[in-house]
Amino acid sequence: QVQLVESGGGWVQPGGSLRLSCAASGFTFSPYAMSWYRQAPGKERELVALIRSSGGSTNYADSVKGRFTISRDNARNTVYLQMNSLKPEDTAVYYCNAVRTSVIGSTSYWGQGTQVTVSS
Repeated sequence: QVQLVESGGGWVQPGGSLRLSCAASGFTFSPYAMSWYRQAPGKERELVALIRSSGGSTNYADSVKGRFTISRDNARNTVYLQMNSLKPEDTAVYYCNAVRTSVIGSTSYWGQGTQVTVSS
């Protein structure tokens, strides 16, 4: 029943923009920190951006700072990644992640990913 469904990926030219969305269902969204990861062919999965459950703090990979913005709308159970000034090296499958840490351990959910391709 737990689902994280990414959307908004596609093909853009260098310098273009995309807005990714991740719609969550099947669990209580608000206590979870939300993250975007990406994985390019032949490379390890890397953290792109994170937003805390409160929405009060965010973290970004150095490679995307100033270009990407993560946000969340708890009323809509949705997290977003606004990607501007896209570069070919941003090409990857982008995954949505939800995580909550408690005294009994961590709970983590993953979406299936959405492809982002940046090329001329």
